[in-house]
Amino acid sequence: MKKIWVVDDDQAIRWVLDKALQKAGMQPRCFERVGDLLQALQAERPDVLLTDIRMPDMSGLELLKQVKHQYPELIVIVMTAFTDLESTVSAFQEGAFDYLVKPFDINEALALIARAVEQAASNTASADIAVSAIDNDSVDKMMSKSSSRAMQDIFRAIGRLAPSKVTVLITGESGTGKELIARALHKHGARANKPFVALNAAAIPKDLLEAELFGHERGAFTGAGQLRRGRFEEANGGTLFLDEIGDMPLDLQTRLLRVLAEGSFYRIGGTQPVNVDVRIIAATHQPLETRVAQGSFREDLFHRLNVIRLRVPPLRERKEDIPRLVRHFLQLSAVSLGVSAKRLSPEAMQVLQEFDFPGNVRQLENFCHWLTVMSAANLIEKQDLPPELLNNAVSCPETENVSGYMVPTESISAEYRPDLAGASWQQLLEKEVQAQLAQDTSGIMDNLTAEFEKTILGITLAYCRGHRTEAANRLGIGRNTITRKLKALGLDDD
Repeated sequence: MKKIWVVDDDQAIRWVLDKALQKAGMQPRCFERVGDLLQALQAERPDVLLTDIRMPDMSGLELLKQVKHQYPELIVIVMTAFTDLESTVSAFQEGAFDYLVKPFDINEALALIARAVEQAASNTASADIAVSAIDNDSVDKMMSKSSSRAMQDIFRAIGRLAPSKVTVLITGESGTGKELIARALHKHGARANKPFVALNAAAIPKDLLEAELFGHERGAFTGAGQLRRGRFEEANGGTLFLDEIGDMPLDLQTRLLRVLAEGSFYRIGGTQPVNVDVRIIAATHQPLETRVAQGSFREDLFHRLNVIRLRVPPLRERKEDIPRLVRHFLQLSAVSLGVSAKRLSPEAMQVLQEFDFPGNVRQLENFCHWLTVMSAANLIEKQDLPPELLNNAVSCPETENVSGYMVPTESISAEYRPDLAGASWQQLLEKEVQAQLAQDTSGIMDNLTAEFEKTILGITLAYCRGHRTEAANRLGIGRNTITRKLKALGLDDD
């Protein structure tokens, strides 16, 4: 869970940000006085710091200078009123990531904070188990851990493709390391000294995604207090990585197609075209041909993106990489936690190599972090492994609260539970509908839809140990959709 700290002497601002950040799945901590913040920074540091400009004990600009001097990697967002815009511009010279103009739209603020979290992840030397963004040094280290033939083919393709500007479409299951491949293509190409900008189309609400991509002019809509550059402008001269491109709304697909064809676009509310030179790398875990056939993805955009396709194989197809990856992730976890690195016995390593890892490399990384935290001995034996590895399946007990989510199988009637009958689930569902019709039940569609969503969300979140982003990727929906449905269905762990 990402730590977001806020320092502002306005109690209302602290309250609003605290509630919004909690609801967005982040871990906020609010300070009224700068002195308390500086004292807390001596013990730990957040992923992102938000500071007001005008505060009684120290101005936000002074705090920014001090923080960037002592903790240069810390991402800082400055909050300011319209009257402070001139001084805020100078804050960028001191290293501010961006600024929020009060009063701000809370959704726009959350989108900016999400971007700052992405930037913080890419600046971190050690891998964070919850973030797929990996810096350039880690890219090479990670590549050296894969000796399988399938991955060697990928590496050779990277060597051929990196120097060119050709558009690349990366496909593969969630957790296979698609962004890692994109970063390698950028790092080893002619644009390596230019920006690499990543955007996850599934993680940003539809009404904010257009502004994230193309930016907006001041006054373009309510809350647009200043001109904002979009991801295309940020990536000018470099690479724009569009993750989960299959989730992009159709109207934005049309705008994206035009940019790819013409190399220019208009900011929201703008009248002058903005010309950019950007290499596009897209990724998806969904079969885009199927989405084209369904009418949810433009065929012409698909052909624009599908110039060169790289398929990243799932971990179960390259199990010979597991021992090296395990040693790599155990070392990273040890460094991040400040402990000595664990080792696996041959029997424990064999168990890992026999497991299929439906969550792929990301799941293996999570297991290694779990072992680093939970294992008392430096040598991890077979009995020290998580139960789901020992059982060669991820278990989700019906009544266990896993990461805050109750698996709601007890709410499903026995007539159509697949584990209680030999018929297919469609046949059992048909039987349940007929039974409810015979009982003259009203609201059948809403009731069964709610039960279906409770079941699939509860089990998937338990399977993913409460990680909503991973669950969203597995289900093929947006993270915000999961959050909204959990709240509506009464499953929200808040």
